Amino acid sequence: MPTPDLEALIRVTAPGYVGAEPPEIAFGTTDTPVGRLVLAVTSRGVAACSFEDEHAIFERVGREIGGFIGPDPRRLDPLRREIDAYFAGRLRTFTASVDLRLATPFARTVLQMMLAVPYGTVTTHAELAARIGRPQALHAVSNALVANPVCLIVPCHRAIEGDGGPGAYAGGPEAKRHLLALEGITVG
Repeated sequence: MPTPDLEALIRVTAPGYVGAEPPEIAFGTTDTPVGRLVLAVTSRGVAACSFEDEHAIFERVGREIGGFIGPDPRRLDPLRREIDAYFAGRLRTFTASVDLRLATPFARTVLQMMLAVPYGTVTTHAELAARIGRPQALHAVSNALVANPVCLIVPCHRAIEGDGGPGAYAGGPEAKRHLLALEGITVG
């Protein structure tokens, strides 16, 4: 359930909207076995699929992307169905496009690399750093992964530490282990 402040903001900005156009940015949440995800979908794709606080994401989307934000089930429900299918084991690759405007330029580079890591496989932070031509940037790569605004869709959970440990994850270590186990991967 949205926080009272966010709920009031959405009531003010969206439900009474009667214009010809839907909101520019569809905003909502979905509950998953690893926690609630906050969703934002723009005309470019999914801008947020995040474990962060709803109000914080709402403000960030408004500040960094801008535009009219409100609920739009026609755009959110297909994403919710894909997320549900992923957790049910029926979906291995998300079809939703991504909008990485909430990521820094460096993070976008790292996250683009993560899109190429297939379901059921992992890569390491060191491998990612090497692929982007920055082999000494392990800490920066790790930070980019933890700050991923589009969790699940951009599968940052598939990046592990060089020693085989799970590494940090925005949804927490148990969520990361759950996601990897769902894909048939066990980590230390």
